[in-house]
Amino acid sequence: MEYRRIILYPNDGVFRDPYEVVAPPKQNYRLHIVLFLLTVLTTTAVGAIMSGSNPFTSISGFLAGLPFSMTILGILGIHEFAHYFSARRWRIHVTLPYFIPAPFLPIGTFGAVIRMKSSLPNRKSLIDVGSSGPIAGFVVALVATYIGLHLSTVVPEAPSESGYAFILGEPLIFKLLSYTVFGSLPETATIELHSVAFAGWIGLFVTALNLIPFGQLDGGHVLFAMSPRIHELFRRLRIPVLVLLGLLTWPGWYVWAVLSLFFGRRHPFPDFMESDVGLGRKIMAGIALVIFILCFTPSPIKVG
Repeated sequence: MEYRRIILYPNDGVFRDPYEVVAPPKQNYRLHIVLFLLTVLTTTAVGAIMSGSNPFTSISGFLAGLPFSMTILGILGIHEFAHYFSARRWRIHVTLPYFIPAPFLPIGTFGAVIRMKSSLPNRKSLIDVGSSGPIAGFVVALVATYIGLHLSTVVPEAPSESGYAFILGEPLIFKLLSYTVFGSLPETATIELHSVAFAGWIGLFVTALNLIPFGQLDGGHVLFAMSPRIHELFRRLRIPVLVLLGLLTWPGWYVWAVLSLFFGRRHPFPDFMESDVGLGRKIMAGIALVIFILCFTPSPIKVG
């Protein structure tokens, strides 16, 4: 199978021949496998620590982290493979997912990414590839959160022995699922999350981050396909908006403001910018927007 070259929008506005194709290079899967196995180790170790076990003293202690590990890797993996198969359907050359291990709390991974090595043929493919991952990942995170909440317990809210505790922000969908499982809770009670529920919460949060509508994030892909002009407006506003969010809600947005300098650059154009993407793709873009609203929380982590 051959693939188109990546086409960047030139200053003179003239594209190269979009039918110019190249044979894909032979892929080496060893790095993918090594990174995945390392991520299994780090996420399982972190999951064991969260469950109260010591992953470094016994096999059983280490395996106690598998529920968390398999859940978070399942969410991330299905998200990335949805991108992968959607891209392959459009004959776009992409790599398999690269899982990124992180040997420390709170989740043991920096996520997973795929690399796109050829251009996208049109706006429809941009919406398909951009929205497929968040939609698939959202469904899995939704199921994981629901199951995990059934495994969680309601406990009286008590001050931490160390004098502080980390409190997770609740996006709209998490509040709805919590109400479905536990009903209305008194102010003196709190939910002690099972590791599977925590992994589901992370999946919802990661979905929201990916759907932020700028740069080459998934939300940026979808927005660019719908309107390059609005995408450019969001790109220019990203720094002040993120800094303002960091000032008013969560300091972590300052980090995102810095990162956006790298992934918030100009978006490459597809080969063809057709005049209309069709009703089906508009619905997909709308679904992605609804998912973003349901999963986004301006203050994901508080210290109380």
